[in-house]
Amino acid sequence: MIRVSDVHVIANTALPSPKELSAEIPRRETDAGFVLDSRAQIGRILSGEDDRFLAIVGPCSIHDLKGGREYAERLAQLADEVRDRVLVVMRVYFEKPRTTVGWKGLIMDPHLDGTNDIPTGFRLARTFLREVLSLGLPTATEMLDPITPQYIADLTCWSAIGARTTESQTHRQMASGLSTPVGFKNTTSGAIGPAINAIKAAMQPQTFLGIGEDGRASVVVTEGNPDCHVILRGGENGPNYSAAPVGEALELLRRNGLPPVAMIDASHANCSKDYRKMPSVFREILQQRRDGTKGIIGAMLESNLVAGAQAMPESADALIYGQSITDPCIDWATTEELVREAAK
Repeated sequence: MIRVSDVHVIANTALPSPKELSAEIPRRETDAGFVLDSRAQIGRILSGEDDRFLAIVGPCSIHDLKGGREYAERLAQLADEVRDRVLVVMRVYFEKPRTTVGWKGLIMDPHLDGTNDIPTGFRLARTFLREVLSLGLPTATEMLDPITPQYIADLTCWSAIGARTTESQTHRQMASGLSTPVGFKNTTSGAIGPAINAIKAAMQPQTFLGIGEDGRASVVVTEGNPDCHVILRGGENGPNYSAAPVGEALELLRRNGLPPVAMIDASHANCSKDYRKMPSVFREILQQRRDGTKGIIGAMLESNLVAGAQAMPESADALIYGQSITDPCIDWATTEELVREAAK
């Protein structure tokens, strides 16, 4: 028989359904209440009802659960210390978009060896999210694969759509149905217009193909997500965290009939992927807020226990504890210093 389908597919492994996995690793009632309250607090910051600064802080990606737990425990204590002035939300990123190839995150490759044990990845992700929530720390993640939210969104307080997927119709439709506030990053070129278009699309009702709790393909109909905002992360054309490009972005939002509010990413292209520049970028963001730019509602920091990043070794046993295996991060001492400065 001549083969005309799945010509390039070598395996097709069934996943447990979202309902089955949620029953195996259930959301506790305390988690549900905390997630709903955290989402509401973030929504009030976006609307201006809450004048606290929103800080999305944490590792570029989670690859070592022990190091991730230690980081979360430290961050929870810091978040409690500054909670009256700053709402700290931990980056708990399990999926990593790659420009070409590379490790795609804990969900896709939890053993860091290319075996792509995705069922285990989802189990680890749900387990770790519950652990972070149990510390009283809101969670943030990038929703990359459109199937992923059915497995982890109930344990997520804030979501990002990345620079590579902001222009994707699939991700705009997915965002319209997410229960979390959503930040859309400007594109890798630095263009803000596509992120604004993404917000407009995500705020509207959408109908698209997805999966249900039972794992079956389904038609998903949404009412639109009102809690969407722009994230300025710089681009190929240069950084966009200083006063002039921030003012232009806020004005462009206003002209498009959207609330003139933005979060600024102190990492990525805004620091030229040089983690040593991240503190000065963050301080410039704070200075603008101090000078009266209330449209800056928050900032993002890529932070870990140990500064910098390491290449993926041949064996996971050779990894440096507490150091990123994706983008370079600032260390814990610098993180504490910057978050306390934000509170002051």
